[in-house]
Amino acid sequence: MPAKNSIKQYAENCFYHVYNRGVDKRDIFLDDLDYRVFLHLLKFYLSPQDPKYENEHPLTELTGIIPVRLHFFETLPDEVDLLAYCLMPNHFHLLLKQNTQDGITKLLRRISITYAMYFNKKYKRVGHLFEGIFKAALIEKDPYLLYLTKYIHLNPTELTGIIPVNYPYSSYQYYLGMKSANWIKPQFVLNYFQTNKENLLVPKQIDSYQKFVENCQNDLRELLGKLILEET
Repeated sequence: MPAKNSIKQYAENCFYHVYNRGVDKRDIFLDDLDYRVFLHLLKFYLSPQDPKYENEHPLTELTGIIPVRLHFFETLPDEVDLLAYCLMPNHFHLLLKQNTQDGITKLLRRISITYAMYFNKKYKRVGHLFEGIFKAALIEKDPYLLYLTKYIHLNPTELTGIIPVNYPYSSYQYYLGMKSANWIKPQFVLNYFQTNKENLLVPKQIDSYQKFVENCQNDLRELLGKLILEET
């Protein structure tokens, strides 16, 4: 019997919350470079093919570490959109829109294998890095898309108490206009605060995304239910 939320049959033009963590809940990011490598891989696979990587592994310039094998040079800029992310010491959250069949599976396979090769070589370890197949939950209603980004961006606050805008390894600063990049697509969510779209789950006085995240009080775990994916 497959594990909960591990069945990989994803529909095109649908949104998914994707989550994975280290085996035995061990940390998968041990220093700043580890976080930057994972984000570099997201950028690499979600951007058009860069000619400079035709003969060079995308991690070599950043880390000086060349994985044992050169894996997965084909990028996926049209197959998956990244709406939000948060990297924590022993797990990560991604909010993805699948545009083509198997886009999410291909993206997660490329990133997971390449990052594990980097991590194992750097720390002289062997074996699996991640707990298993990543988990994913379909987001079936638009309002929950908003609340899931809020949950993702508040994850550092919930676990460490850090103010979300000060956390460097999430997409929150992109939502606030402090950063910009072609491979992260906050506009899917920000459009709800810039148009007159009716949204019954967001109070009318919450007229900006930052207010929505930081001031709008909700029990997110109760509201989102099975979309959370995290296990204690």
